Amino acid sequence: MATDYDAPRKSEDDSESIEALKERVPDNRAGASNDEDSDNPTGFELPGADLSDVELDVVVLPAQQDEFTCMSCFLVKHRSQLDHEGPEGPICKECAA
Repeated sequence: MATDYDAPRKSEDDSESIEALKERVPDNRAGASNDEDSDNPTGFELPGADLSDVELDVVVLPAQQDEFTCMSCFLVKHRSQLDHEGPEGPICKECAA
């Protein structure tokens, strides 16, 4: 006999009512007094907003011994992705294809 995997599964746990499930789940909205996103404490920024006063701290690492910059796509890639050295410089396997 074939098994119907799309059929709903029935078990003893399914017999609980919706009201009983709602009682077990805490209401997270009751204690929420702050609607701000925790990832963005300053609020929502609209696209095109002036961000000239925002400082970004970015650490730029120099190219490592086992890396190269493809002269076609200008991405830094591992030496294992090197296809050939062209007249302009190294070319990765993706750009050579």
